[in-house]
Amino acid sequence: MQEPIDTATLLTPNEVAEIFRVNPKTVTRWAQSGKISAIRTLGGHRRFNAAEIMRHLEEQKSA
Repeated sequence: MQEPIDTATLLTPNEVAEIFRVNPKTVTRWAQSGKISAIRTLGGHRRFNAAEIMRHLEEQKSA
């Protein structure tokens, strides 16, 4: 069972991949194609808004 996610947090590609049960490379491709938006850190790493990710997850469940 996963812990509740604070929607104000930023998630790593690995965390997003765990939520959707996909490979982290898939999450990176989604970000590159514009399916989900990513924030870049100063070091160039992608981070994802938890609220947006949870919204996409709900949309996927209802489809």
